[in-house]
Amino acid sequence: MNKRLISTIAIIVAFLAVAFVVTGKPAQQTKNKDYVPTVGILQLVTHPALDEIHRGIVAGLKTQGYTGKKIKIDYQNAQANQANLKTMSQKFTNENADLTLGIATPAALSLAKTADGNSPVILAGITDPTGSGLVKTAQRPGANVTGTSGDSPLEQHLSVIKQVVPNAKKLGIIYTTSDHGGEYNAKKMAQLAKTAGYDVHMYTISTTNDMQQVAETMASQVDVVYAPQDNGVASAMKTLINITNKDNIPVIPAVDTMVKDGGVATISVSQYDIGYQAGIMAGQVLKGKNTATYPVKTITKGDMVINLKQAKLLGLRLPADMIKTAETKGEVFK
Repeated sequence: MNKRLISTIAIIVAFLAVAFVVTGKPAQQTKNKDYVPTVGILQLVTHPALDEIHRGIVAGLKTQGYTGKKIKIDYQNAQANQANLKTMSQKFTNENADLTLGIATPAALSLAKTADGNSPVILAGITDPTGSGLVKTAQRPGANVTGTSGDSPLEQHLSVIKQVVPNAKKLGIIYTTSDHGGEYNAKKMAQLAKTAGYDVHMYTISTTNDMQQVAETMASQVDVVYAPQDNGVASAMKTLINITNKDNIPVIPAVDTMVKDGGVATISVSQYDIGYQAGIMAGQVLKGKNTATYPVKTITKGDMVINLKQAKLLGLRLPADMIKTAETKGEVFK
């Protein structure tokens, strides 16, 4: 091979390398100021709590200047269908979305798997991002995934149970087998409750269709039910309440929307705030922040939420200070 040919090949290789850097998918900071990013939002299922996270995401993005014609948002709802999650995640990849957000653990897992370490994925309301394998650690996620985690204040929930049903001995805890966050919270609550002296009974559903049968069994065996932050249980909350009401069994859930659906009381972390912070983080990543070193933000502050109508229906007298706290700093459903 003569020197001229070698030189020509070297020039071509150098040109292609530069062309790849310039024409390949660039970092956000290299794009011109008029560039309109595409953001995909994948939500597991329609439910008030998850809808609030979605609403918060849009508001958070707006604070970073991504609103109106300055962003293209592709919102997809899988309606709790695993096949839909996979198809919708692939849709974002095919459309070269600059960034995706996953609302609930199954949605986030699907997005992360499809992105395969490439485009950024922002978590929105994931209970245990490290345990579910989405990040290496909360402080240093390590790859293309970061976001927000809504950690249930389980010790405070146990305190609510003690205040609402002080004479209860048998505690039923129900969760969905396919919901990592729900299982995580349910098992942690079981440990806390056993240490506190409760006789704990665990119940599971595979889908919302199982709720009626499982709830009927549970209501006949326990004094009070704890419903963790679990998408399947939340979606079937009204079915659960219809069953437990027949046996006069109070349900203490994890979030405000579940109290509205018939739970008695809880300390609820704002789902809107979880989404809002995820939206802010997404905006920062679009501007060039590195997901690998962008710590997961855990939202833990909660407010007292009570359902006076439900308490009256079950013949429960809620402590005066609990009612006052809900009226002044939280929320009361009447």
